Amino acid sequence: MAENKKFIIEIEKAREAKDGKPSIGPVYRNAIVKDGFRPLPQGLESCWDSFCQSVEKYPNNQMLGEREMVDGKAGQYVWLTYKEVYDLVLAVGASVRSCGVTQGDKCGIYGANCTRWVVSMQACNAHGLYCVPLYDTLGAGAVEYIICHAEISIAFVEETKISELLKTFPSSEKYLKTIVSFGEATQEQREVAANFGTNIYSWSEFLLLGKSKRYDIPLKKKTDICTIMYTSGTTGDPKGVMISNESILSVISGVNHHLESINEEFSEADVFLSYLPLAHIFDRVIEELFISKGASIGFWHKDIKKLLDDIKELKPTVLCAVPRVLDKIYTGLMEKISSAGVIRQTLFNAAYAYKLHNMSKGYKHSEAAPKIDKLVFKKVREGLGGKLRLILSGAAPLSPNVETYLRVVTCAHVLQGYGLTETCAGSFVARPDELSMVATVGPPLPVVDIRLESIPDMEYNALSSTSRGEICIRGKCLFSGYYKREDLTKEVMIDGWFHTGDVGEWQPDGSLKIIDRKKNIFKLSQGEYVSVENLEGIYSLASTIDSIWIYGSSYESFLVAVVNPNLDSLERWAEENKVDGDVSAICKDTRAIDYILTELTKTGKENKLKGFEFIKGVYLEPVPFDMERDLITPTYKKKRNKFLKYYQKPIEDMYKNKNTK
Repeated sequence: MAENKKFIIEIEKAREAKDGKPSIGPVYRNAIVKDGFRPLPQGLESCWDSFCQSVEKYPNNQMLGEREMVDGKAGQYVWLTYKEVYDLVLAVGASVRSCGVTQGDKCGIYGANCTRWVVSMQACNAHGLYCVPLYDTLGAGAVEYIICHAEISIAFVEETKISELLKTFPSSEKYLKTIVSFGEATQEQREVAANFGTNIYSWSEFLLLGKSKRYDIPLKKKTDICTIMYTSGTTGDPKGVMISNESILSVISGVNHHLESINEEFSEADVFLSYLPLAHIFDRVIEELFISKGASIGFWHKDIKKLLDDIKELKPTVLCAVPRVLDKIYTGLMEKISSAGVIRQTLFNAAYAYKLHNMSKGYKHSEAAPKIDKLVFKKVREGLGGKLRLILSGAAPLSPNVETYLRVVTCAHVLQGYGLTETCAGSFVARPDELSMVATVGPPLPVVDIRLESIPDMEYNALSSTSRGEICIRGKCLFSGYYKREDLTKEVMIDGWFHTGDVGEWQPDGSLKIIDRKKNIFKLSQGEYVSVENLEGIYSLASTIDSIWIYGSSYESFLVAVVNPNLDSLERWAEENKVDGDVSAICKDTRAIDYILTELTKTGKENKLKGFEFIKGVYLEPVPFDMERDLITPTYKKKRNKFLKYYQKPIEDMYKNKNTK
């Protein structure tokens, strides 16, 4: 049924290579905006305007909810209405202004998502302050760097993070004058801060500061900066991405337009679970979107192990997730099914096969097997609260089998999206009920123009019949530059086009597949270029491994890898093959190493890899790659230079031993 659909339209012709510049594919945009993008509504200049309109329209709707803690246990959600939040924001704003902070100043927010995070963010929106999130996961060095680089004068902070903030003195003493706790502050903390001329307030004390004062809310323009988001980056210092009001409002408008075109738009009846960090653009934009609709946002209670409990209690209609979370939900479901006994397992699998078959023929998921949904998949749906209709996945690629599985059994749309902080999150999103879009990020949102640029070194050609190249994006949602780093801005912003550094491949229906990363190329000693992310994607298909990092030295002719083996399957293999010891002993056993290497070779052959793309040496690492060792960023991207440093010894050994087969 879905054979001849095409969701994009060409608006500018391709260009051949000339003057040493690579060739460029055609410029495409979403077919629903062939006559031009939808303008923003009149009178909407800033995120603050958007919130105020919702307060007027939906004063008594539940806006922000947190679970009540009863005897250390999380109970029901307790809500503040739009009007209550608005009044609180005005009070916080007055207190901020009474500290001498004015329009254009920088305000830090540090901590896990909660009601007070959003209230502080809206106070920044109201008074035209640059909201600068300080991440939980960047550690003290980065927090100090951001405070000093952005010149943050006031910071709102979760109670448990005050000590981290105090560690940034004396470097930050020149800038940071006011610290506001989301909770209390100890006498000792107050004294430490006072030594550096900084005031610390508890939340309730801070609210009293502006109580008798009145401040006008300043006028704001679309082009004003709303937030500076520092991205962790896989190399160098964090970069401050400046995002304007217009960027956020444009993305929201594009998402609305897209969802309207498929009758799935958000409304005041929607309920969203907030747990992905508000310090990242993905969650920030989605929450601004829900606020503009008068919908409800419920916060998790800060324990990832109990996320499913929050989901059951809140009953969200929309869930944003990163692949790691969806992988956990998937494994949890798989374990439940496999322990349910043979008859139930067989029934479930038959139901799954039948519904998937109908969905592949083009039926919508709600029409593919309604009776089976009621009988078999209802349990899965109830486990996710019973009201979920949309799961959005971003930040990293979701594996096709997990995506397909969840599309069938959750009775919700599962859509992958793609965007960067610099493009204000949403640039592409897959369409519901198009099973052919699994493993792609879908067509562009109706707010951007897209073109691919050839990368001759990597043999990616934007003009070939299957067009591949670096993804370049143009549109109102782009960032306004890197703060104080004009040099870095010029590297990626050329003639109005943002160069993402990601490599995409157009699909026949106009959706895009992310296939590689531009910079991760090794040149082996025989002169062959190896595109490592592409290979990692292929080798990750081996069910015996959870994660893989591949390295190729330009002084050697072959590749080596560090692998997180799938511990369940490794332990099963060890038992069957009488290899004794705990997991770390098994990982050092040459038989286990040979076994994993054989499995990887098998995957390589199945995927028709070239000789030099085969891995010839492998080191088994039982501990998952993590942020604690600074191997990955908060969005789970690999910091390749850190891997190289951390695994220097095993790499040297692998090359020395030349365990070539």
